[in-house]
Amino acid sequence: MRDVKINMLKHFLHALLLVYFSLILAHGQDQTGFISIDCGRQPKNSSYSESSTGLKYISDEPFIEGGVSKSILAQYKPSLQDQVGYVRSFPQGIRNCYRINVTAGTRYLIRATFLYGNYDGLNQLPEFDLHLGVNFWDTVKFDSVIISNMKELVHIPLKDNVQVCLINTGSGTPFISALELRPLKNTTYATSSGSLSLTLRADVGSTINGSYRYSYDVFDRLWLPYNFNKWTQFTTPLTVNPGKNYQPPSVVMSTAAIPINESSPMQFFWTAPDPNTVFYVYMYFSELQQLKANESRAFNITLNGELFYGPLVPEYLNVTTIFTPSGVSGGNFTFWLVKLENSTLPPIFNAIEIYRLVDFSRSETEQQDGILSFSFP
Repeated sequence: MRDVKINMLKHFLHALLLVYFSLILAHGQDQTGFISIDCGRQPKNSSYSESSTGLKYISDEPFIEGGVSKSILAQYKPSLQDQVGYVRSFPQGIRNCYRINVTAGTRYLIRATFLYGNYDGLNQLPEFDLHLGVNFWDTVKFDSVIISNMKELVHIPLKDNVQVCLINTGSGTPFISALELRPLKNTTYATSSGSLSLTLRADVGSTINGSYRYSYDVFDRLWLPYNFNKWTQFTTPLTVNPGKNYQPPSVVMSTAAIPINESSPMQFFWTAPDPNTVFYVYMYFSELQQLKANESRAFNITLNGELFYGPLVPEYLNVTTIFTPSGVSGGNFTFWLVKLENSTLPPIFNAIEIYRLVDFSRSETEQQDGILSFSFP
């Protein structure tokens, strides 16, 4: 079990390196409502379409006061997407905030990207905090000069703007590479309160050493590859119908994992340092094989030894989404996919998202007043 935990975390963290190296060219989806900001982009007020995704970026000049534009080292740029070639650095002030107009009441994916690239020539990785308005969001840390750190949040603004703030905590100069906001369906990622901070989004059984995002994913979610040595890949060349709600992309759903030992269950787990931390889990399944009359695939999903859902019979080339509607807590989480006795085929697992619930309890009015210019967690 420990090997599963360590392997998933190591793969997830290092897969961030692939975000700007191995994305695949694809175009054609609608970018209505997308806000794509290249922080520190020069010249001022410029715009462009990123060549590998077709996403349309604008400079951050209209959204921020203060800070200085810097370029990462030229030696890193050829293998990176355009939006991380520059950064906006904030050597002055404790708190510096972007103010971005949005549609109040709409659920957004908010993604902040940070890639150091030794932009300041100091070769010293900083550490600083990220806030949404006056509320703490997360701490930004780095493992490498060239490995990006991304923070994603699913959030419903109560006002017609959001403020994304970088806080100097005395451990290096804050900076940011890109800010991206994507409208989501309000019927998805629902919580009784709070917002959702991304812990993991994995393309299980991926056959490429790279990641997928827009335009494969209509919401521009970023899917990182994950494989485990006790599982084997299972694929189809056919299109998988993503459904109408969460809509995981067909390219992600058309690959999956099954256990090498077909009689063995599939397992994933993580431990949270704080047992009070609440997680929301979204699992995606699709049958990729046209079953014969004498074949069947059915399995139960258990959480910490208790039945969570089942029996599950994935639909052929259609997505089934299984999620935790009220979140789970307790500090230790072990999910099993367990084959039913009368099933002739083992469980299948296509994709997963895990989010941590965050409580932005201070009001949006306070936010306005506060503006001064797989291991898992």
